[in-house]
Amino acid sequence: MHVFLFVCVEMGFARKEYEFLSEIGLSSRNLGCYVDGTWKANGPVVTSVNPSNNQAIAEVVEGSIEDYEEGMRACSEAAKIWMQASLFFLAVPAPKRGEIVRQIGDALRTKLQQLGRLVSLEMGKILPEGIGEVQEIIDMCDFSVGLSRQLNGSVIPSERPNHAMLEMWNPLGIVGVITAFNFPCAVLGWNACIALVCGNCVVWKGAPTTSLITIAMTRLVAEVLEKNNLPPAIFTSFCGGADIGQALAKDTRIPLVSFTGSSKVGLMVQQIVNQRFGKCLLELSGNNAIIVMDDANIQLAVRSVMFAAVGTAGQRCTTCRRLLLHESIYQRVLDQLLDVYKQVKIGDPLEKGTLLGPLHTSESRKSFEKGIEIIKSQACCIFHLSTVGGKIITGGSVIESEGNFVQPTIVEISPNADVVKEELFAPVLYVMKFQTLQEAIEINNSVPQGLSSSIFTRQPGVIFKWIGPQGSDCGIVNVNIPTNGAEIGGAFGGEKATGGGREAGSDSWKQYMRRSTCTINYGNELPLAQGINFG
Repeated sequence: MHVFLFVCVEMGFARKEYEFLSEIGLSSRNLGCYVDGTWKANGPVVTSVNPSNNQAIAEVVEGSIEDYEEGMRACSEAAKIWMQASLFFLAVPAPKRGEIVRQIGDALRTKLQQLGRLVSLEMGKILPEGIGEVQEIIDMCDFSVGLSRQLNGSVIPSERPNHAMLEMWNPLGIVGVITAFNFPCAVLGWNACIALVCGNCVVWKGAPTTSLITIAMTRLVAEVLEKNNLPPAIFTSFCGGADIGQALAKDTRIPLVSFTGSSKVGLMVQQIVNQRFGKCLLELSGNNAIIVMDDANIQLAVRSVMFAAVGTAGQRCTTCRRLLLHESIYQRVLDQLLDVYKQVKIGDPLEKGTLLGPLHTSESRKSFEKGIEIIKSQACCIFHLSTVGGKIITGGSVIESEGNFVQPTIVEISPNADVVKEELFAPVLYVMKFQTLQEAIEINNSVPQGLSSSIFTRQPGVIFKWIGPQGSDCGIVNVNIPTNGAEIGGAFGGEKATGGGREAGSDSWKQYMRRSTCTINYGNELPLAQGINFG
């Protein structure tokens, strides 16, 4: 059977449309672990699959998971190497580290089209989004180069004569990064670019179903380190399953673990890391709402909702899952949205004009079907204090094909329905009415998650209430734009069950360093704070 599968992979990799993979260092069979400058792997062989047709792309040998003890010994030895490399890297001034990250950005530019195409091929998002994801890492490299000269601490006035107080920011040492399939390389960029300029080593565990992206990205970073005669263990990566993630979470040599995934798994990671007094940076589930007020630019709102709900086949953490429409414009907006949905081209994400690609895996398609069944079971909910019989008004079915395609779906349902409180990772949009701004805000804040939110209005008073303390409780609070498509200059993350982490821009860099408050006595006396006289 294995010989048959290997032949299938060889035949698949030989396809003309896969020729570009060799340009980014991939072959029909790839070792999935990069440790101290060496590609190695002793674990199971897995097959990377194209979600558009569920056919094999290439094979990846994962890190040893089956033999747990051997895997842990290898991880321990690697961690020692990472720490040595970390100590070496600390001796390199921050602007010089920024120069290394600049070179990584330039290397990404030379392979932008190939890497973007790989993201689309292996993950399933449309090609413009795949290229945009790689561009996001390039943007993070540019941002981090400037940041490398601005890792500033405060100078604080001391109440004691001949004393100086200041803050010192020092690297943590090693940062562990565990990423998800929906953004298989951008989230690495959010973390690694900043972690590197801050003086840390990076240990990356990519998503098991996007191993080729993990390998291609690692090859590119490794080439830059080698060209600059830097220790290769500054950047280490693993392809593998949950056991490698658990090893990273448990390892006391890794002070910070950044995890992107579901709230359920994120909570488990947080508990493991907290038990050893490590730090967690969590980017978890979203259940994002767009509110459309009665004075909104409806055409702008409809375009935004379509991108936010359908983009990436509903598999962004910032996907719009709830649409709140003022009752006076409810039907008008809904009719326009239905017209736009009819124009959505579904198909191969690499083909020009496609707007909706497949779900990432066959399991994702099954989850969609299960979610639709739950929606139907809750169809007759109390909707605005009267029984309306919530219903699926478009979509709601899988598309019979070799791939994992589903119909973009719109559902009328009560905001109080249990299913609305959960994140269904698919292009399913719940639509509901409201009468007042206060009611809309309460609905927005009524779910466990708190990632992204947006309101469409032209009223300054509404805008400032929305972004203020009595408004949205999310980490991302937008006005007249979608819930998704965040820029890297701002801190990305959310509240409540979204985890509270912040990555990318603003002052997110502080999470990758430790702060020391330093008081220096440059005189000959010993005055004490608060005027204490101790003999």
